[in-house]
Amino acid sequence: MLNKELVTRKNYLDSSLKIHSIYFGGGTPSLLSVPELENILETINRHYALDLKEVTLEANPDDLCPKVLREYQNIGIDRLSIGIQSFHEEVLAFYNRAHDQDQSLNVTEMAKDAGFHKLSIDLIYGYPTSSHELWKKDLEIALNKEPGHISSYALTIEPRTVLAHRAGKGTFCPPSEDFLAEQYEWLLRQTESAGYIAYEISNFAKPGELAIHNANYWKGVPYLGIGPSAHSFNGKSRGHNIASNPKYLKAMHDTGSAFHPELLSKEENANEHIMTSLRTVWGLDGEHFKERFDWDILEEKAKEIEWLQSNDWIVLEGTRITLSRKGKLLADSIAARLFY
Repeated sequence: MLNKELVTRKNYLDSSLKIHSIYFGGGTPSLLSVPELENILETINRHYALDLKEVTLEANPDDLCPKVLREYQNIGIDRLSIGIQSFHEEVLAFYNRAHDQDQSLNVTEMAKDAGFHKLSIDLIYGYPTSSHELWKKDLEIALNKEPGHISSYALTIEPRTVLAHRAGKGTFCPPSEDFLAEQYEWLLRQTESAGYIAYEISNFAKPGELAIHNANYWKGVPYLGIGPSAHSFNGKSRGHNIASNPKYLKAMHDTGSAFHPELLSKEENANEHIMTSLRTVWGLDGEHFKERFDWDILEEKAKEIEWLQSNDWIVLEGTRITLSRKGKLLADSIAARLFY
């Protein structure tokens, strides 16, 4: 059905656009066999105009071995995003991860030995404990492995999950906002000291090693998502596929589409641009914003901008607004103050 959707939705994006990146991610794409992945890539090659700079696969450490890694390379996958999350057994057990400490510790070297030079590792901070020592050690180990790219996210408690149930019963106490903020500030300091650029609030890369697909998402470049739960954006509208696997398959079989479009108003487009651009190192360019939305944010929000500057939450250089280090802790609320 993925191949079918690739064919039926090939006109979603502007035909003049060339595809620069492919990302196998969300869920566990490494569960697909190498021939299945290769078949999908062949379908994309037949039906889309390509100028590929990067093909990424998300994988868990327990899915990878030298043989599979070589096979991935042979079909054109050149970047791995590995969901390590932690290098400590107790933390992995808490997150209910299938891999163990040894697999976390060894997978980066295994991937490098197999010839992967573009690597990203995912880490989660906020494991609730009495100190920051485990997080500091996790980050130290990660930086010593020099993956080139690190994505790091705070522990979140999603509704209807085991953690949410435990929190509701009082058998688990989620980390406080202050605790998370302290760990994030440590993340910023240590990655900067190691030569990483925080090109987005949760993404850090050595110079020249930004994840192209990820960076383009935050820059607002159009993208097409295929499969259950996948989201798409063509510059004017966005939408999402049915989340349920059985319902997705049924919709594709019955109608040939599982996509639900969502037309965005000018206000929604503008606010989304504010939200995403402020999260990045490139920031919000007031002149570009004015040209695109016919609204002078620098003039209309002058008082808010002055107040945010006075609190050292944003930096205004010329017409460009970026978040300060302090501001990164308040990104959503700052964006809301600048909304259309």
